[in-house]
Amino acid sequence: MKVTIIGGGGLVGSSTAFALQCGGVVSSICLIDANADKAQGEALDLLHGASLVADQRIYAGDMSDMASSNIVVVTAGLRRKPNESRLDLINRNVDLFTGILDQMKSAGIKENTYVVVVSNPVDVLTYLAVKRLGLPWQRVIGLGTVLDTTRFRSNLAKRLQAPATQVNALILGEHGDSMVPIWSSATINGLPLEQWPGFDANTAKEIFDATKGAGAQVIKQKGGAGFAVGLSIREVVHAIALDSRRVLPVSTLVNGKYGISDVCLSVPTEVGCGGARKQIALALTPKELLGLQNSARVLRDTIAQVEMRLASGGAKTATPAAPASTPATKKWTERPIPRAAWQKK
Repeated sequence: MKVTIIGGGGLVGSSTAFALQCGGVVSSICLIDANADKAQGEALDLLHGASLVADQRIYAGDMSDMASSNIVVVTAGLRRKPNESRLDLINRNVDLFTGILDQMKSAGIKENTYVVVVSNPVDVLTYLAVKRLGLPWQRVIGLGTVLDTTRFRSNLAKRLQAPATQVNALILGEHGDSMVPIWSSATINGLPLEQWPGFDANTAKEIFDATKGAGAQVIKQKGGAGFAVGLSIREVVHAIALDSRRVLPVSTLVNGKYGISDVCLSVPTEVGCGGARKQIALALTPKELLGLQNSARVLRDTIAQVEMRLASGGAKTATPAAPASTPATKKWTERPIPRAAWQKK
């Protein structure tokens, strides 16, 4: 299976490539970036360690490589400028992202391709990708709150001195300020979290606050998230590649579940061959359900503003994700291996 990472020269994209390399599941990893030298450097660095990990084809390419990909991961995005409003940042990233979508369509994206959206605002951009790419909605998956959920579990494990791999708890809704912690179904190795020694309302607030502020903390201390987000993306890619049908809080188009319609946000979703195979209606408390529905309203308002701006021609030409017209000299090891099973719908 071939995975192409658009934005592969950046911190998130290169961390994703490294996580996929260490996973050893996918057969080919292609890095595309507006900074071609950076993408080539990251690919070269990864190749230098290939003999210690797995037999994979890893290389830097351009948008023409995207057409032969089974999974396309989009990590390209812009950071907030000083004194820039949230909406202005959203608009700049929307401009960049819609340009990438146009390039993907021009390059000839196949109808059985999977697209994993990581760029922020991930829920809004996932919605735009569903509407603009012409793919079945099940094949367009936003990372959503997968990263928030793994941060949540790790914070719980650290605070309660429990094994991180045995913590099972979810963050649903928006990947942003209106995210919702689902305490009602949280467990540690099957034991209800509310019965765990040391867990109380104050502890719950501290852990959730730390989870919500984790992204800002990482940006402040090291410039941006890399390792954890790369592993989170790998979780989604491997679920598709292995058809493991894992239940993940990915962002997909919701129409009906939880009383929510026409918005992309994170709900428990079975992910495997075919993409988002099934959205699961989890029994929530009234407070959790209201929080999820409020998250949907926040996102729908943002989507409405973005769509109005795009309809009025407000989008500006953004820097392309990669120079699609630049010819690439490939070696035989860079050719994708035909996988007949993955050419079927």
